[in-house]
This record gives sequence, structure tokens and C-alpha cells, in this order.
Amino acid sequence: MIIALNDVPTPVDYYINEEATNHLNHNNNKTHKDQKRTYEMAARDTTFYTLLLTSLQLLLTCHATFAAGGKWDLLLSNVGISAMHMQLLSNDRVVITNFGPSNISLPNGNCRRNPQDHVSKMDCTAHSIEYDVASNKFRPLTVQSNTWCSSGSVRPDGVLVQTGGDRDGALKARTFSPCDDNQCDWVEINNGLAKRRWYSSNHILPDGKQIVIGGRGQFNYEFFPKTTSPNVIALPVLAETSDKGEENNLYPYVFLNTDGRLFIFANNRAILLDYVKNTVVKTYPAIPGGDPRSYPSTGSAVLLPLKNLEADKIDAEVLVCGGAPKGSFILASRKRTFVKALDTCARIKINDENPQWMVEKMPRARVMGDMTLLPNGDVLLINGGSAGSAAWELGREPVFVADLYHPENSVNSRFESLNPNTIPRMYHSTAILLRDGRVLVGGSNPHAFYNFTGSQSTITYGMNLKVKFEVAGKVKGPVKVTMVFPSFTSHSFSMNQRLLVLDNVRVERTSSVFGALFGKSRNYEVQVRTPRSAIIAPPGYYMMFVVNQNIPSEGIWNLSSRFDDE
Repeated sequence: MIIALNDVPTPVDYYINEEATNHLNHNNNKTHKDQKRTYEMAARDTTFYTLLLTSLQLLLTCHATFAAGGKWDLLLSNVGISAMHMQLLSNDRVVITNFGPSNISLPNGNCRRNPQDHVSKMDCTAHSIEYDVASNKFRPLTVQSNTWCSSGSVRPDGVLVQTGGDRDGALKARTFSPCDDNQCDWVEINNGLAKRRWYSSNHILPDGKQIVIGGRGQFNYEFFPKTTSPNVIALPVLAETSDKGEENNLYPYVFLNTDGRLFIFANNRAILLDYVKNTVVKTYPAIPGGDPRSYPSTGSAVLLPLKNLEADKIDAEVLVCGGAPKGSFILASRKRTFVKALDTCARIKINDENPQWMVEKMPRARVMGDMTLLPNGDVLLINGGSAGSAAWELGREPVFVADLYHPENSVNSRFESLNPNTIPRMYHSTAILLRDGRVLVGGSNPHAFYNFTGSQSTITYGMNLKVKFEVAGKVKGPVKVTMVFPSFTSHSFSMNQRLLVLDNVRVERTSSVFGALFGKSRNYEVQVRTPRSAIIAPPGYYMMFVVNQNIPSEGIWNLSSRFDDE
């Protein structure tokens, strides 16, 4: 396993030579094996892509250099649909879904016919596409049921599972198996769910199954695939956190804790759930101030990077940012009064004996923002508005500036602002991390419906792993190796998002032809230990990065396998 890495924070020192890149691509995906690329980038260079629906166009923009504060460029003028949901797959393709008539036709002349549909009785347009990151091209996919405001996750074998939606999609499950020949498409499963799920959240579990939690009018959870009876279990906290007339408990934030239980946050409260025993084992205090952070008063949340994975007790912290004051949805929808969004984040150590929220100010107010974990452990805050609420026509004052949050810094020095984009991304915006370290940002569908005029490697738990990487100069400071689980992102929440900082054993310089000729090798090797169990790292495909001086390499896909006795 070879990763090419930047070494010093000065412009044009980020270098990946052709030999290292060919080795990387050969070991990662056969579609890249013939590519040869040399990169020269500014230090701390992280690139954004944006898919944005404005009246006539879905824009794809890129390139924000953090060292210079950010830069945005247009890549594609139209990809046909709005990116309401996005998921990166292990072949470096992104599956995007939405609902409502689009301006890209279904393949092979297929049409969706549904006399009961209140939007379009007959629809011959695509509601899903597959975007190929390497070629910067896309193709339409066929999904027949309503995926509006659904949820999902990737199975351990790399297959995307998307569950629920509106109307005829509420009980559906759908699967998409990655392929390199453009022949794969959606497979739909009738009655894949036991309850109608709309605005619910999914999370992958250590045994590879998924838990599906909540949704409109559903104060319970179930499992996919369905388990033996009872498959639907009541979750009273969802009923307790439902505000009259606006809910504020939809798309609950769900994270797998390091003890195997689930941290579930809805509105402004959280619990720790033992889903095996169907028991709430801990109730957390409400975030100070009492304002909601869940849809439609939509904030966002992440589980901060997990470290010291060999420790008996692993600390875990959750960060919740933004949202809207209680009543914002009602004021916006009924009185057209748009209240300023929340400008605070709240952070909590969920495994403490007496956990308490610590509140800190953001650089700006943000509702409907997205939070994405970057390979170096920083958090990107992007998208959204500074007033109003989630839902069609209810957001105001787009936030154009992206902010970085540095979790390791002291309070009051954690935020760093980037240069603004010029295109608003409000309701139905999405953001996901790509394997090359860039962030694909999608969405903005603020109006009702539409107005269109190398082969991978496998790792196991608790193994010592040697990762080779190349640096043009000397490695300075500690080197980190991180693993990132790709998220299913919709409505400002990245489901299953997880970043693990592997425990370093040692870093050493290794020999090379360059070193023999010039007396100094560019090759290094770091030995790390993989997570010890599926509780820490649920099985499936992860992106692995080497990070030096806070600068990530390009990632490599790895399949984390599960032992039978886990």
C-alpha cells in the first residue's frame, strides 16, 4: 500500500510522482490503472465540488485552496437533477437521488406511470444519476419509487441501501451495486420496511445490518434486513422531542458509540440506546438555551475523530452546530417572518460519567448547513442560510462562506473562515468527502419541486498494518493515518460519517532508487494497528489517508472485514 504525501507547507511542494500514483491507482481501482498524474498544489489544498440547482442549471464548481482562503471554479453546467441525497461508493462514483421531474431523461425510454402521484402522473425523467469522479461524467439511473427525503447506508459488501421516502416510496428499500461497466442500476424491494419511513436516519451496525430510526409520525426504530419479531421497537424520546406544529425531531443524529451503543440526538436532547436490549442506558442534558437543532430547525452534527483506539476506554465527542430557534418554522410558514438562525455549536463527551454540553460561538449563524469530516480531522461547515427554517420557500439570507472547525485547538481559536462562494445552497444541500480529499457539495432546491425552463485491499481487526508513502522532503512532526467511512448525506446530516485515527507504532524512512542516486530517500513507512472490533469500525469500505503536518494524502479504499465471532 503506497500513498504519496505532501511534506512542507509551502506552495508547489505537494508532489505525487508518476510511479507512486500508478501504484496507488493500480492498487485501488482497475478503472484508474492506466492513469498517470503529477500534482503540484498549494499547501493545505482542499478542493470543493458543487452541484447546485438554480432555475435552469445544476452547477458543478471546484477548487478552494485553504491556504489562500478558497477559490471556486465552474466544471459542469448541468447534471440534470438536484443532489438531495449523495453517497460515494468504493469505485469512486457518486450516486445521487432526488424526486420530481428533472431535465434528464430516463434511460431506454422508460417512464414512471403513477395515477396517484400529485406531481406527475407520467414521468419520463430520471430521479437518480451516477457521477464518475475520475471522468467528470454522469449517467442517468432508473428509480421508480419516490425517494424524497429518504435515508441510507452502504452495506459491508459496498452495496448502497436506500430506504423509505414519500408516498409509494415510504415502505420501499432500494439497492445499488457498484460496477465499472455502466450496466448496474437500482433494484427496488417492495415492503422492505415494516413502517413507513420519511425523514428517518440510518446507521450501519457492527453485524453489518442497518438500523432505521424515526421518521415523520414514527416514534420507533427497525432493522434492515428485517429481523425476527419484534422488528419495530418503540423509542419514546422521539415522541417526547416532537414540537407541536413543527416536529423538530426528524432526521435524528445517530452515532455508534465506542461501547457498541447508539447515541441518538433529536431536537435538543440525546440518549444512549442499547439497541440489543432495547433499553435507554443514559439520558443526556438538553443543550443550554433549549432551541432545536433537528429538522426543520435544521442544524448538523458529527462524531469527532476517534483516537487512542487501543485504550480500554475510548473517548467520544459529538459536535452539533447551527439550527433555528424554536418556532422558526411556524413563523416562516404562517407569517412569513424569518428569524435569525442559531450561531452556536455544542460539544459533549458522551462517555463521561457526568456529561455536559460546552457551547461555543460560530463565526456566523447557519441553518441547513452541512458538516463534513476532512481526512486530517478538521470539520468543514458549509451551505445553508442565516435566517428562516428548512422546508421549501422558508430559508433566507444564504451563507456563502465556508468555515473550518479545528477540534484540537483551544476554545475561541477553533474556527477559520474561507473565501465565499457566489452561489447560494440552501434547502436540500449535500456535502460528501471524496477519496482524493476533496468535498463534493450538492443541492439547493429551495423551491417546491422544480422549475426547469487498482484492486482494493482487505484489512481485518486488530492487525498491524504497514503503509508506505512518499514525501519530497523530510517528514516533520507526527504522522497520522486515518480511516473514513463514506456517508449517506441528506438534509444537512451525513449518516454513518466516521473518522478513526489509527494508533501509530512507528515511522521510518525506507530505501529507494532516488535515495541511492541522491543520498536521500523520499520513501517512508508507517506501521499502524487497525481498530480492534466492528464496534469501533463497522464492517465495510473505508478511505485510508496519511496525514503529515495536517495535510492529507490521496486516500486508498480498504475493505474492513468482519470476523465470524464478532
